[in-house]
Amino acid sequence: MTTTTKYVIKYKLNGERRFEFAQLQSNDVEEAKQALAKIHDATDEITDINVSKAL
Repeated sequence: MTTTTKYVIKYKLNGERRFEFAQLQSNDVEEAKQALAKIHDATDEITDINVSKAL
């Protein structure tokens, strides 16, 4: 069993600031990209990804 922690992912979606909460194993940007890819279209441009622990 892997332990996850609740993180907030701040990013830009097609130039618009957005944020999502996700259960991730670490604050790794690659892991966050994978989580965002699951909820957005492949044609969406996701940039400026920042991951931090949710309060």
